Amino acid sequence: MRIINKKALHNYHILEHLEAGIVLSGAEVKSIRNGRIDLGESYVKILDTEAFLVNANIPRYNQAADKEYDATKSRKLLLHRDQINSLIGKVSGKATTLVPISIYEKNNKFKVEVGLAKSKKEFDKRRVVKERDHSRRIEQEIRGKE
Repeated sequence: MRIINKKALHNYHILEHLEAGIVLSGAEVKSIRNGRIDLGESYVKILDTEAFLVNANIPRYNQAADKEYDATKSRKLLLHRDQINSLIGKVSGKATTLVPISIYEKNNKFKVEVGLAKSKKEFDKRRVVKERDHSRRIEQEIRGKE
């Protein structure tokens, strides 16, 4: 199962990909396995040489006993020190940010694909839509002639 952040792919040019582990509780794991996670408004923030996934919405698992659950709390990402230092250097002083691209299960552990991203301008978004429509029309014409 792979849950993709389509909003990040629409709003950003992804320059570099990185895989990170994530610290989750048992109820959060069960909720993600049910497909209940929203990465749309989330981002990655580096604080004191630690990376955190901020504003990812994982709703409370129905059978969980925890009534004081915060669905949008910050969750720690597991990265090596040299990876974090590299990201700090790439993000600081430039118009780039870190966004979660997808979350998936690998060897019974959940991983977050983090992307070093640069924001798209409005005309970039329109060009992508125009290219997608053009390729769709070409495919329809090819199918129609067969």
